[in-house]
Amino acid sequence: MPIINSLVSWYLKKRVPAIERLMDKPHAVQEEQLMTLIKSAENTEFGSIYDFKSITDYEAFRSRVPLTSYDEFKHYIERLKQGEQNIIWPSEVYWFAKSSGTTSDKSKFIPVTYESLDECHFQGGKDALLFYLLQNPNSNIFDGKGLIIGGSHTVNKMSNESFYGDLSAVMMQNMPFWAHFLRTPDLSIALMDNWDDKVEKMALSTLDENVTNISGVPTWTIVLIEKLFELTGKKNLSDIWPNLELYVHGGVSFTPYKQKFKSLIRSSGVNYLETYNASEGFIGLQDDLKIDSLLLMLDYGIFFEFMPMSEYGKENPKCLSIAEVKKDETYALIVSTNAGLWRYIIGDTIKFIELKPYRFKITGRTKHFINAFGEELMIENADFAIHKACEIAEASIIDYTAAPIYFNENSTQKGGHEWLIEFDKEPSDLNAFIEDLDSSLKQSNSDYEAKRYKDMAMQKPIVRSIPKGSFRNWLKYKQKLGGQHKIPRLSNHREVVEEVLKIISNAY
Repeated sequence: MPIINSLVSWYLKKRVPAIERLMDKPHAVQEEQLMTLIKSAENTEFGSIYDFKSITDYEAFRSRVPLTSYDEFKHYIERLKQGEQNIIWPSEVYWFAKSSGTTSDKSKFIPVTYESLDECHFQGGKDALLFYLLQNPNSNIFDGKGLIIGGSHTVNKMSNESFYGDLSAVMMQNMPFWAHFLRTPDLSIALMDNWDDKVEKMALSTLDENVTNISGVPTWTIVLIEKLFELTGKKNLSDIWPNLELYVHGGVSFTPYKQKFKSLIRSSGVNYLETYNASEGFIGLQDDLKIDSLLLMLDYGIFFEFMPMSEYGKENPKCLSIAEVKKDETYALIVSTNAGLWRYIIGDTIKFIELKPYRFKITGRTKHFINAFGEELMIENADFAIHKACEIAEASIIDYTAAPIYFNENSTQKGGHEWLIEFDKEPSDLNAFIEDLDSSLKQSNSDYEAKRYKDMAMQKPIVRSIPKGSFRNWLKYKQKLGGQHKIPRLSNHREVVEEVLKIISNAY
C-alpha cells in the first residue's frame, strides 16, 4: 500500500501547474472555458438556435442567450430522457442526476455527460485530495481506503437509453475501474436504496477495513457512525478506524455539526475539508484548511456568471463575469456547463471573500429554504404542505415560520424542523395535522422524503400552535410593522423562531 500511496500522490500533483494558472490568471481561464463550450456545442440544436458560430466574446453570449431556470429548460431535458441526442450538447447524454424539485416537479433531472463527469465532478474530487496532500505532505491517506457514503436512491432505469440517480450514485456507477480499489464499501452496497439494510451492511462491511478518509453528507455520516457504535460498543470512531485522517463534507453547512463530530471522532489528527459539488457541476472546494471559504474552480468546463441580488426578479437582470464581481456582495450563481446547461440559474447565492484568488462562501438560496440536513426544503414545498394539511384538518392559518432543530451533540436525538403556526382556525387534532404536514412535505420534495426515511436522519416535524398576534408582535419588535415586511416562512437558522418564542414567553 505505501507504493499505491506514492503513485497516487504523484499522479494528483501533476495538476499543480493548472491550479496555479487558474489562481494567477482567472479571467483568461474563464474566457477560454466559455469559447471552448460554445465551439463544442455550435452544431447542436441549441447552438443553432442561438447561432453559436458567430459568438466571439462574452458580450455577444450574454446578450443573445437567455437566462434559464429548470422549468424553462425542462423541455430539452425531457427529450434527452427519451433518448434524443445533440440537443444541448454534442456527446450523448445517458445519465441524469436527480435532485430536489421545483414548484411544478417533485424532482429535477440534471443531465450528466462524459465530459462533466471526467473534467468536472471527478476532477473536483481529485483536486480536493490534492489540496489536502499539499497541506499534509506526510499523509498516508492512500495506504487505506476511502469510505464514500452515497445518496439515498439507487441508480434507476429511466428508459431504454437513459438512467438516473443521486449525483453520488451516478458518479460511483461511472468511476474508472482503478478508483474502486481505493474506496469502500462494495458498489452493490453503496448503491442500495433501502437505508435500513444499506447502513447495516455498510457498517458491517467496513468495520475491518483500514478507512483513512470519509466522504459524505453530515446527516448520513452520523447515522452510519452511530450504527458502528451500536455494533461495536465503542464511542469513538478513532477506536474503530485509528488511521482515519480526513472527512470530506458538503451539501449543507457544517457549522451545526462541528461539535457533534468532535464527540464522535475524538482525535486531533482528523481534518475536515469542504466541497461544493452540485448536480449542475463541481463549483468549489476548500483549498486551505485554515480558511473557512471555498476556491472557485474555474477550469472544470463551467463558465460562471453572477447576478447581483438587487437584479434578481427583474425582467432583464444584469449579469456579471468573474472579472466584474466585487467582494462582500451577494450574487445568484449562473452556470453554462459541459453537460449542456446554458446560462442556468442554479438557485444558490454566494459572496466573495477574496478576489485574488477567487474564494467565496455559500450564503443561501435565491428563495426561502431550509437545507440543514440536505433536505433542500423550499418555500413552494412548505406552502403546498401547509395548504394540504389545513385542507384535510379543515383548519386555516394566519402565518407560519419554520427552522431547523439541529442534532443534540450530547444524545442521539435526530435533527428536524420546528414550525410555529399562528392558526386562525385550529385543527381539532394537532397530531393528525402534523402527520398530514409531514406526509405532504414528503410528497412535494424527494430530498425531504429521503431524509425522513424511517426517522433515520430527520425526526417528524415539531409544530407549535402559537397565540394570535404573535407574529405581529415580532414584526413590531423588529420595527417592521406595515409596508412590504413579511414573516420569513423558512429560515436556515433559528434566529426568527427563537425571537418569536421569547416574545411569547415574555407575554405570559
